[in-house]
Amino acid sequence: MNSRIQSYLRFAASQQRDTQQIGSFLATFSPHNTNPYLNYAIPDEGATPSVADVNGLIAAYSQRGRKPRLEYVAKLAPAVEEVLISAGFTIEGRLPLMTCTPGSEKLLPVPPEIELIVPVSEAEMFATVAAQNEAYGEGAPSPEDVDSLRKNLAAGGIAVLARVAATGEPAGAGMFTAPANQTTEIAGIGVRVPFRRRGIAGALTARLVREAFDAGVTVAFLMTLHEQEFRVYTAL
Repeated sequence: MNSRIQSYLRFAASQQRDTQQIGSFLATFSPHNTNPYLNYAIPDEGATPSVADVNGLIAAYSQRGRKPRLEYVAKLAPAVEEVLISAGFTIEGRLPLMTCTPGSEKLLPVPPEIELIVPVSEAEMFATVAAQNEAYGEGAPSPEDVDSLRKNLAAGGIAVLARVAATGEPAGAGMFTAPANQTTEIAGIGVRVPFRRRGIAGALTARLVREAFDAGVTVAFLMTLHEQEFRVYTAL
């Protein structure tokens, strides 16, 4: 399962970002966004990187004005951490990696007065990105942000927008990236501050998981940053 997930991460990064193989690392770069979660390297499975590999990695990110970072399943490349730390890297976090397979998911209710839609129109896609950006403390959506979502949807990914049914006001959104090998990542679940603690994040995730399984996915996975998120996703 770990190999399947990391293989998918490499595939998805290659579809969405610029990439460069640097020694035993696949470095990925967002051409339009400096967000560190969109710019990171993934080591090869079983990688034993040299100091030159790490220095090359640092240089590549620095030249692009990006923070050198890695995201990977540590068990698949246990020799990497020591080399990185010796080069000055620090451990940012060890995030829970959660998986869901068809039949193991639980239904979570959609809160009253909220509706969930799959965005199709330009206005709906803009509202989706706007809700995510606000939830994550980023600025107004750029044309590149909306184009990135459009490309993901065209490649087979799906987004879900939560909005107030009566007014259409965006409340939150999430997505899953284009599947490969019947695998996908549930990502970008964000709820705007005025709408939090109502169960919207759980409802969004449940709908995305259902959409993914309906599209033929057999493994959906996600990573959580906070304990509260972990509790929400565990319920699902």
